[in-house]
Amino acid sequence: QVQLVESGGGLVQAGGSLRLSCAASGLSFSRYYMGWFRQAPGKEREFVARIRGSGGITSYADSVKGRFTISRENGKNMVYLQMNSLKPEDTAVYYCAARWTGQNEYDYWGQGTQVTVSS
Repeated sequence: QVQLVESGGGLVQAGGSLRLSCAASGLSFSRYYMGWFRQAPGKEREFVARIRGSGGITSYADSVKGRFTISRENGKNMVYLQMNSLKPEDTAVYYCAARWTGQNEYDYWGQGTQVTVSS
């Protein structure tokens, strides 16, 4: 049974930083792209960042480029999202997701963690 469990969300002032973590289990972790998505109230879920299974190759939404960094530790089945220079518009529920290499759709999703940035 695949499980993705996010942690690290919370309340932070604008300009601050947070580090989100996602613990994965039940899958061949290094064979999955890992992604972070977010959903703000009243808005659709949007892509934030992703990282290739073996690490190294990353991709970011334009809105977070230069401020957020995605990384992973395959030996620990962990993926991280370091968020710096946070803005109120970054307020959302953040989700971790896993996608099998070669596929376009994400197969597994976590339950989400709330990030709130106050102005």
